[in-house]
Amino acid sequence: MTLVSDAATTAVLSGVELAQEIRAQVTATAAELTDAGVPPRLAVVVATDDESTAWYVRSIARAASRTGIRCDVVDLGAHAAPDRIRDELAALSEDPSVHGIVLQTPLPGAARAEELAAALSPEKDVDGANPVSLGRLSAGLPAFAPATAAAVLELLDHHQVPLSGRRAVVVGRSNVVGRPVAQLLLRRDATVTVCHRWTRDLAAHTRQAEVLVVAVGEAGLVGAEHVGPGAVVVDVGTNPTDDGGLVGDVDAGAVTGRAAGLTPVPGGVGPVTTALLLRHTVDSARRCTT
Repeated sequence: MTLVSDAATTAVLSGVELAQEIRAQVTATAAELTDAGVPPRLAVVVATDDESTAWYVRSIARAASRTGIRCDVVDLGAHAAPDRIRDELAALSEDPSVHGIVLQTPLPGAARAEELAAALSPEKDVDGANPVSLGRLSAGLPAFAPATAAAVLELLDHHQVPLSGRRAVVVGRSNVVGRPVAQLLLRRDATVTVCHRWTRDLAAHTRQAEVLVVAVGEAGLVGAEHVGPGAVVVDVGTNPTDDGGLVGDVDAGAVTGRAAGLTPVPGGVGPVTTALLLRHTVDSARRCTT
Protein backbone atom coordinates (compact mmCIF):
# COMPACT_ATOMS: atom_id res chain seq x y z
CA MET A 1 0.00 0.00 0.00
CA THR A 2 1.21 3.52 -0.81
CA LEU A 3 0.14 6.46 1.33
CA VAL A 4 -1.97 8.90 -0.61
CA SER A 5 -2.97 12.48 -0.04
CA ASP A 6 -6.68 11.77 -0.14
CA ALA A 7 -8.43 8.52 0.67
CA ALA A 8 -11.72 7.95 -1.13
CA THR A 9 -11.79 4.42 0.19
CA THR A 10 -10.26 2.84 3.26
CA ALA A 11 -8.47 -0.49 2.92
CA VAL A 12 -9.05 -3.06 5.65
CA LEU A 13 -5.62 -4.06 6.98
CA SER A 14 -6.53 -7.50 8.24
CA GLY A 15 -4.10 -9.53 10.31
CA VAL A 16 -5.82 -12.89 9.78
CA GLU A 17 -3.90 -13.97 6.68
CA LEU A 18 -0.58 -12.82 8.15
CA ALA A 19 -1.24 -14.71 11.38
CA GLN A 20 -1.96 -17.86 9.37
CA GLU A 21 1.36 -17.49 7.54
CA ILE A 22 3.28 -17.05 10.78
CA ARG A 23 1.56 -20.03 12.40
CA ALA A 24 2.40 -22.21 9.39
CA GLN A 25 6.06 -21.26 9.76
CA VAL A 26 5.91 -21.92 13.49
CA THR A 27 4.32 -25.34 12.93
CA ALA A 28 7.15 -26.40 10.62
CA THR A 29 9.82 -25.13 13.01
CA ALA A 30 8.17 -26.74 16.03
CA ALA A 31 8.14 -30.10 14.24
CA GLU A 32 11.83 -29.79 13.40
CA LEU A 33 12.68 -28.90 17.00
CA THR A 34 10.64 -31.78 18.36
CA ASP A 35 12.41 -34.19 16.02
CA ALA A 36 15.71 -32.78 17.30
CA GLY A 37 14.70 -33.57 20.88
CA VAL A 38 13.77 -30.01 21.87
CA PRO A 39 9.95 -29.86 21.95
CA PRO A 40 9.09 -26.15 22.34
CA ARG A 41 7.25 -25.23 25.51
CA LEU A 42 5.52 -22.00 26.53
CA ALA A 43 4.38 -21.11 30.06
CA VAL A 44 1.76 -18.41 30.71
CA VAL A 45 1.61 -17.20 34.31
CA VAL A 46 -1.81 -15.86 35.32
CA ALA A 47 -2.83 -14.18 38.58
CA THR A 48 -6.24 -12.76 37.82
CA ASP A 49 -9.86 -13.82 37.44
CA ASP A 50 -10.49 -11.26 34.70
CA GLU A 51 -12.63 -12.94 32.05
CA SER A 52 -11.18 -11.08 29.07
CA THR A 53 -7.72 -12.18 30.19
CA ALA A 54 -8.94 -15.76 30.50
CA TRP A 55 -10.30 -15.59 26.94
CA TYR A 56 -6.97 -14.31 25.64
CA VAL A 57 -4.97 -16.97 27.47
CA ARG A 58 -7.25 -19.68 26.11
CA SER A 59 -6.66 -18.37 22.60
CA ILE A 60 -2.89 -18.58 23.14
CA ALA A 61 -3.19 -22.15 24.41
CA ARG A 62 -5.36 -23.20 21.45
CA ALA A 63 -3.02 -21.62 18.93
CA ALA A 64 0.00 -23.22 20.59
CA SER A 65 -1.52 -26.71 20.51
CA ARG A 66 -2.30 -26.34 16.80
CA THR A 67 1.31 -25.49 16.01
CA GLY A 68 2.91 -28.25 18.10
CA ILE A 69 3.96 -26.09 21.03
CA ARG A 70 3.20 -27.26 24.54
CA CYS A 71 1.50 -24.45 26.46
CA ASP A 72 1.19 -24.60 30.26
CA VAL A 73 -1.14 -22.09 31.90
CA VAL A 74 0.11 -21.53 35.44
CA ASP A 75 -2.88 -20.07 37.32
CA LEU A 76 -1.74 -18.69 40.67
CA GLY A 77 -5.12 -17.22 41.59
CA ALA A 78 -6.39 -13.64 41.73
CA HIS A 79 -4.97 -13.07 45.22
CA ALA A 80 -1.45 -14.37 44.65
CA ALA A 81 1.21 -12.49 46.59
CA PRO A 82 3.98 -10.77 44.59
CA ASP A 83 6.60 -13.09 46.09
CA ARG A 84 4.62 -16.12 44.94
CA ILE A 85 4.48 -14.78 41.39
CA ARG A 86 8.17 -13.85 41.42
CA ASP A 87 9.17 -17.30 42.67
CA GLU A 88 7.15 -18.98 39.92
CA LEU A 89 8.75 -16.82 37.23
CA ALA A 90 12.21 -17.56 38.59
CA ALA A 91 11.51 -21.31 38.70
CA LEU A 92 10.24 -21.36 35.13
CA SER A 93 13.26 -19.33 34.02
CA GLU A 94 15.55 -22.00 35.47
CA ASP A 95 13.62 -24.92 33.95
CA PRO A 96 15.53 -26.02 30.82
CA SER A 97 12.37 -27.54 29.29
CA VAL A 98 10.63 -24.15 29.21
CA HIS A 99 11.54 -21.91 26.29
CA GLY A 100 9.04 -19.07 26.55
CA ILE A 101 7.40 -17.34 29.52
CA VAL A 102 4.58 -14.80 29.55
CA LEU A 103 3.53 -12.86 32.64
CA GLN A 104 -0.09 -12.08 31.90
CA THR A 105 -1.68 -8.87 33.16
CA PRO A 106 -3.62 -7.56 35.01
CA LEU A 107 -2.03 -8.59 38.30
CA PRO A 108 -3.28 -8.46 41.90
CA GLY A 109 -3.30 -4.98 43.40
CA ALA A 110 -0.07 -5.32 45.37
CA ALA A 111 1.89 -6.68 42.41
CA ARG A 112 3.75 -4.48 39.93
CA ALA A 113 4.42 -5.97 36.52
CA GLU A 114 7.59 -3.93 36.01
CA GLU A 115 9.16 -5.34 39.17
CA LEU A 116 8.01 -8.93 38.71
CA ALA A 117 9.10 -9.07 35.08
CA ALA A 118 12.69 -8.61 36.24
CA ALA A 119 12.52 -12.22 37.47
CA LEU A 120 12.07 -13.44 33.91
CA SER A 121 15.06 -14.77 32.02
CA PRO A 122 15.57 -12.35 29.09
CA GLU A 123 16.26 -15.35 26.84
CA LYS A 124 12.77 -16.71 27.62
CA ASP A 125 11.00 -13.37 27.84
CA VAL A 126 8.98 -13.89 24.65
CA ASP A 127 6.68 -10.93 25.35
CA GLY A 128 9.49 -8.44 26.04
CA ALA A 129 8.43 -7.54 29.59
CA ASN A 130 11.77 -7.71 31.42
CA PRO A 131 13.41 -4.26 31.82
CA VAL A 132 16.55 -5.79 30.30
CA SER A 133 14.57 -6.72 27.17
CA LEU A 134 13.08 -3.23 26.96
CA GLY A 135 16.50 -1.64 27.46
CA ARG A 136 18.08 -3.75 24.73
CA LEU A 137 15.21 -2.87 22.42
CA SER A 138 15.78 0.85 23.08
CA ALA A 139 19.50 0.44 22.41
CA GLY A 140 18.88 -1.35 19.12
CA LEU A 141 20.27 -4.63 20.44
CA PRO A 142 18.78 -8.11 19.91
CA ALA A 143 15.82 -8.76 22.20
CA PHE A 144 12.29 -10.05 22.07
CA ALA A 145 10.02 -7.06 21.52
CA PRO A 146 6.60 -7.08 23.21
CA ALA A 147 4.49 -9.19 20.88
CA THR A 148 1.75 -6.59 20.40
CA ALA A 149 4.28 -3.91 19.47
CA ALA A 150 6.03 -6.29 17.08
CA ALA A 151 2.66 -7.18 15.55
CA VAL A 152 2.10 -3.55 14.57
CA LEU A 153 5.30 -3.53 12.49
CA GLU A 154 4.59 -6.95 11.01
CA LEU A 155 1.15 -5.78 9.88
CA LEU A 156 2.50 -2.59 8.33
CA ASP A 157 5.14 -4.59 6.45
CA HIS A 158 2.61 -7.21 5.34
CA HIS A 159 0.43 -4.50 3.81
CA GLN A 160 3.48 -2.78 2.28
CA VAL A 161 3.09 0.47 4.18
CA PRO A 162 6.31 2.51 3.78
CA LEU A 163 7.89 3.75 7.01
CA SER A 164 11.26 5.31 6.20
CA GLY A 165 11.00 9.08 6.45
CA ARG A 166 7.28 8.97 7.26
CA ARG A 167 5.65 10.91 10.06
CA ALA A 168 4.41 8.39 12.64
CA VAL A 169 2.35 9.26 15.71
CA VAL A 170 1.85 6.81 18.57
CA VAL A 171 -0.99 7.48 20.99
CA GLY A 172 -0.13 5.70 24.25
CA ARG A 173 3.14 5.27 26.12
CA SER A 174 2.83 1.95 27.93
CA ASN A 175 5.78 -0.43 28.13
CA VAL A 176 3.59 -3.05 26.46
CA VAL A 177 2.78 -1.19 23.25
CA GLY A 178 3.34 2.56 23.03
CA ARG A 179 7.00 2.91 23.92
CA PRO A 180 8.24 -0.23 22.17
CA VAL A 181 6.23 0.60 19.03
CA ALA A 182 7.91 4.02 19.00
CA GLN A 183 11.33 2.35 19.28
CA LEU A 184 10.56 -0.09 16.48
CA LEU A 185 9.33 2.71 14.23
CA LEU A 186 12.50 4.69 14.94
CA ARG A 187 14.54 1.66 13.90
CA ARG A 188 12.75 1.84 10.56
CA ASP A 189 13.67 5.50 10.13
CA ALA A 190 10.21 6.92 10.76
CA THR A 191 9.94 10.32 12.45
CA VAL A 192 8.04 9.51 15.62
CA THR A 193 5.86 11.54 17.98
CA VAL A 194 4.46 9.92 21.15
CA CYS A 195 1.23 11.30 22.60
CA HIS A 196 -0.41 10.47 25.94
CA ARG A 197 -3.12 11.58 28.35
CA TRP A 198 -1.37 14.89 29.07
CA THR A 199 -0.90 15.83 25.43
CA ARG A 200 -2.67 19.10 24.68
CA ASP A 201 -4.80 19.22 21.54
CA LEU A 202 -4.30 15.58 20.64
CA ALA A 203 -5.94 15.98 17.25
CA ALA A 204 -3.42 18.64 16.21
CA HIS A 205 -0.66 16.04 16.57
CA THR A 206 -2.46 13.01 15.17
CA ARG A 207 -3.68 14.84 12.06
CA GLN A 208 -0.02 15.20 11.03
CA ALA A 209 0.52 11.45 11.04
CA GLU A 210 1.04 9.45 7.88
CA VAL A 211 1.07 6.37 10.13
CA LEU A 212 -1.06 6.56 13.28
CA VAL A 213 -0.86 3.88 15.99
CA VAL A 214 -3.47 4.08 18.75
CA ALA A 215 -2.93 1.99 21.90
CA VAL A 216 -4.77 3.50 24.86
CA GLY A 217 -7.68 1.23 25.77
CA GLU A 218 -10.45 3.81 25.40
CA ALA A 219 -13.22 2.96 22.97
CA GLY A 220 -13.76 5.54 20.24
CA LEU A 221 -10.98 7.85 21.44
CA VAL A 222 -9.88 8.65 17.89
CA GLY A 223 -12.42 10.02 15.43
CA ALA A 224 -12.39 11.70 12.05
CA GLU A 225 -10.98 14.93 13.47
CA HIS A 226 -7.85 13.06 14.60
CA VAL A 227 -6.97 11.51 11.22
CA GLY A 228 -5.40 13.28 8.28
CA PRO A 229 -6.54 12.31 4.76
CA GLY A 230 -4.64 9.29 3.50
CA ALA A 231 -3.20 8.21 6.85
CA VAL A 232 -2.73 4.55 7.72
CA VAL A 233 -4.27 3.82 11.13
CA VAL A 234 -3.34 0.87 13.34
CA ASP A 235 -5.90 0.32 16.10
CA VAL A 236 -4.41 -1.69 18.96
CA GLY A 237 -7.36 -1.19 21.32
CA THR A 238 -9.56 -4.11 22.36
CA ASN A 239 -12.43 -2.82 24.44
CA PRO A 240 -15.28 -5.17 25.43
CA THR A 241 -18.84 -4.14 24.65
CA ASP A 242 -22.01 -4.90 26.58
CA ASP A 243 -23.07 -7.48 24.00
CA GLY A 244 -19.81 -9.44 24.35
CA GLY A 245 -18.05 -8.00 21.32
CA LEU A 246 -14.88 -5.96 20.94
CA VAL A 247 -14.28 -2.46 19.63
CA GLY A 248 -11.05 -0.55 19.18
CA ASP A 249 -9.79 2.83 20.28
CA VAL A 250 -10.63 4.24 16.84
CA ASP A 251 -14.16 5.08 15.72
CA ALA A 252 -13.95 2.96 12.58
CA GLY A 253 -17.11 4.35 11.03
CA ALA A 254 -15.93 7.92 11.45
CA VAL A 255 -12.51 7.44 9.84
CA THR A 256 -13.65 5.18 6.99
CA GLY A 257 -13.31 7.10 3.76
CA ARG A 258 -10.72 9.39 5.31
CA ALA A 259 -7.92 6.99 6.24
CA ALA A 260 -6.10 5.09 3.50
CA GLY A 261 -6.06 1.96 5.65
CA LEU A 262 -7.37 0.81 9.02
CA THR A 263 -6.81 -2.38 11.02
CA PRO A 264 -10.09 -4.01 12.10
CA VAL A 265 -11.00 -4.92 15.67
CA PRO A 266 -11.16 -7.84 16.04
CA GLY A 267 -9.06 -9.42 13.30
CA GLY A 268 -6.24 -6.92 13.06
CA VAL A 269 -3.37 -6.71 15.51
CA GLY A 270 -4.74 -9.40 17.86
CA PRO A 271 -4.21 -12.59 15.83
CA VAL A 272 -0.75 -11.43 14.77
CA THR A 273 0.20 -10.82 18.41
CA THR A 274 -0.69 -14.39 19.36
CA ALA A 275 1.18 -15.79 16.35
CA LEU A 276 4.30 -13.81 17.23
CA LEU A 277 4.31 -15.12 20.81
CA LEU A 278 4.52 -18.58 19.29
CA ARG A 279 7.24 -17.56 16.84
CA HIS A 280 9.27 -16.05 19.67
CA THR A 281 8.88 -19.33 21.59
CA VAL A 282 10.27 -21.49 18.79
CA ASP A 283 13.03 -18.93 18.21
CA SER A 284 13.99 -19.32 21.86
CA ALA A 285 13.82 -23.10 21.63
CA ARG A 286 16.02 -23.08 18.51
CA ARG A 287 18.81 -21.52 20.54
CA CYS A 288 18.91 -24.69 22.60
CA THR A 289 19.92 -26.67 19.51
CA THR A 290 22.90 -24.47 18.62
